[in-house]
Amino acid sequence: MPDYGGALNYAYHLDAGKLASMLARHGVERLGVRHVRDTVTSVEMDGDDIAAVRTREHGAIAGDLFLDCTGHAALLIGERYGVPFLDRSDILFNDRALAVQLPVAPDSPIASQTNATAHAAGWIWDIGLPGRRGVGCVYSSAHISDDAAEAQLRAYLGGADISPRKLSFRSGHRERFWQRNCLAVGLSAGFLEPLEASAIVLIELSVEALLENFPATRASMDAHAGRFNALFRYRWDRIVEFLKLHYVLSEREEPYWRAHRDPASIPGRLTELLEIWRHQPPSRWDFPMVDEIFPAASYQYVLYGMAFAPPEAGALRGEAPLPLGQVEQRARALASSLPTNRAYLDALMAATAAGSNPAKESLS
Repeated sequence: MPDYGGALNYAYHLDAGKLASMLARHGVERLGVRHVRDTVTSVEMDGDDIAAVRTREHGAIAGDLFLDCTGHAALLIGERYGVPFLDRSDILFNDRALAVQLPVAPDSPIASQTNATAHAAGWIWDIGLPGRRGVGCVYSSAHISDDAAEAQLRAYLGGADISPRKLSFRSGHRERFWQRNCLAVGLSAGFLEPLEASAIVLIELSVEALLENFPATRASMDAHAGRFNALFRYRWDRIVEFLKLHYVLSEREEPYWRAHRDPASIPGRLTELLEIWRHQPPSRWDFPMVDEIFPAASYQYVLYGMAFAPPEAGALRGEAPLPLGQVEQRARALASSLPTNRAYLDALMAATAAGSNPAKESLS
């Protein structure tokens, strides 16, 4: 099948480091971008606007608009402008993760999806790659100790001898993302626990919104900033609600899970929607934006996957056997004809080594 034209929808696991290097080369070699690798030591102001960032090796680099991509440090939007960080840990409790990489046999199967498995105070991710598995334990330090979380991870891995890397984070985001002539993109704008891997799509949507609404003058920049801030506050709020949905439907009885079901920790809008969804499915009326990160169908998958069904579902189920049977038949046909992930990736690597990778040719 041609690139980007599979029999079904699919996604990619990307090596973020290699992808960043490829994009940098493309920008410099094809698009004429000037790429300066340096350390910012200070920020120079012109009134309330940033005039330049001063670097250790290249001096001052001036500009009209600055993108703050300094990660959690948020050197421009946070340190220079003092835009507050809105902590959402009263809704999303997880604040730590333990990550480990495990080698796999060259002929071992590669899973088609990331597996997320709940534990007493969080969840464990398991991502299959050609040469390794990436596994990690996400948890709330208020409900489980680091040692107990590591024990959960080790038990999941069958008692494997591991030395995981510990990560700490706060779920939250800036009160505003575009302040004066500074726009925060990526981790400088915020971070939410990784259950739905929303960080990359927020970067893409931020850049897309900037490109399609690039301020022609400084006079118009504040109007663009106001519109951007309203849109992305909506998007961050919707992600918070969607993440919370995964927890409020659980029937587990550990303190962590009971705390997630506490009405005081559930956003008011989500509480109202859950009441509506007891009688009708999620629809475009609940998510009216053009580019919803998680549309109504995403909520349906979670709700009905966890047996949260409206009363009418029983009557509708009687009409479902034919289309459900067609889906199952198509799944069997595809599974029998498509290669395994291991076979496909081995063939792709062989083609790349032979210099006949069509994906590589399309990038050049």
